[in-house]
Amino acid sequence: MSATDIPAGGAPQGTPPAKSEKLPRPVSLEGGMKLERDPASGELRPTTRDAPPALSDGAIRSHVTLVQVPCTVTAPDGTQVRGLTRDNFRLLEDGAEQQIDSFDAAETPASIALILDASPSIYRQLGQMREVARSLSASLGAQDAVAVLAFSDQTHLLLPFSTDRALLAAALASPELARVADSSQSLIYQAVYLTARELFPDRAGRKAIVLLTDGQDSGLGLTWDPASMHASPQAANHLAFDDVARELASSGVELYVISTENRPSAMTDAWLAAHQRMPLLTAEAQRLGMPHYTLYLAELVRQAGGGLYFMRELGGLQEIYHRIALKLGAEYTLGYYPTTDSTPNDAGWHQLKVEIVGQADASVIHRAAYYVSSQ
Repeated sequence: MSATDIPAGGAPQGTPPAKSEKLPRPVSLEGGMKLERDPASGELRPTTRDAPPALSDGAIRSHVTLVQVPCTVTAPDGTQVRGLTRDNFRLLEDGAEQQIDSFDAAETPASIALILDASPSIYRQLGQMREVARSLSASLGAQDAVAVLAFSDQTHLLLPFSTDRALLAAALASPELARVADSSQSLIYQAVYLTARELFPDRAGRKAIVLLTDGQDSGLGLTWDPASMHASPQAANHLAFDDVARELASSGVELYVISTENRPSAMTDAWLAAHQRMPLLTAEAQRLGMPHYTLYLAELVRQAGGGLYFMRELGGLQEIYHRIALKLGAEYTLGYYPTTDSTPNDAGWHQLKVEIVGQADASVIHRAAYYVSSQ
C-alpha cells in the first residue's frame, strides 16, 4: 500500500481561471511513500525514513484542532432547510455540549473529488460522463473546485482541483478512462483512501468525495464477518477498511456514493436514518438480504457523512450529481474547538451529535464521529 506526491493543479482556490488550460497528464497515485502500521495505535503511517524529522528539544507539544461538522437539515417533506443561523444548532462531542466557534452556511467554496470506478463491470456506465459535466457545471458554484480520478487496479488523477469547467468536461471525456479500465480488479477503498490522504490536506472549506462504483472491491477481502474491517496480523501493513474510515473522519471529507447496483429492498432511507448511530454489518441486515458489499459502502457513508444513491432509481447519473451538488450547496458547517473533561483532541474516535433548535419538525444528517490521529 503506497502513495505519491500529487502536484497542485487548477486555479488557486477561490480564483477562477482566465481561460481554459490544457488538460494535465494523468498521474498515478501509487508508488512513492511507504506506509506501515503503528503497533500501539493501529494506524497506518509513513515509514521512519519517510516521516518528518522528530523534534529534538525533548519538549512535549500539543494543539487543539478546529473540528468541522457538515450538516444537512431537512424538512418533513424532504426539502432542505435554508436560512438557519448558529443559534439553531446544538453540538455535542461524546455527550458534552460544545461551543460553536465558526458557522458557515455554504458560503465558502467546496472541494469535490469525483472518483470513477473504471473496472470493466462499470466502464460501460461512463458514457453519461459528458452530461454529468454539464450537470455539475450548472449546479456548482463558480468557485467550487473539482478534481477527477479513475481507478481499477490503480488510482489515476485525471484532473487536479480546478474551477475550470472546460477542463472538467475534458477530463470526464478523456480517453485515459479507457486505459485505466484495462484491468479486471477494482480497488475501491484504496482509491478513496489515497484521494483523501493525498488531495485534501491543504484544502479549506467544504470537502467531499463523490464515488461511482458497484461496491465490489477486489482488495480488502471484506466479508460478513465484521472482523474483516480490521487489519489482520498476517497483513499488518496492508490497507484495511478501518484505515479508510479513519482517513475520511480525520480530514473532514464527506463521502457521497453512487451505486450502480439495485437498491436492496430493505435498505430504505428510513432504515438508514434509523441506523445512523450504529454499525450496519449485522445479522439482521444479512437476514434482510442486503449484499455485504453495499452495506460496507453505506457503513463508510455513515461514519464519514454524506449520502448513498442508487443510479437506477433516480434516472441516471446526471440527476444524481445534480442532487448531490444541491445538497452540498445547502450545507451548514459547524466548527468548534473540543472542550471536555479529557485532554482536548484525545487520540481516537469521538462521537458527534447535532440537534436543531427552534425547528421542531426538521431532521439533521451529519457524520457520526470524527477521528484524531495519535501522531
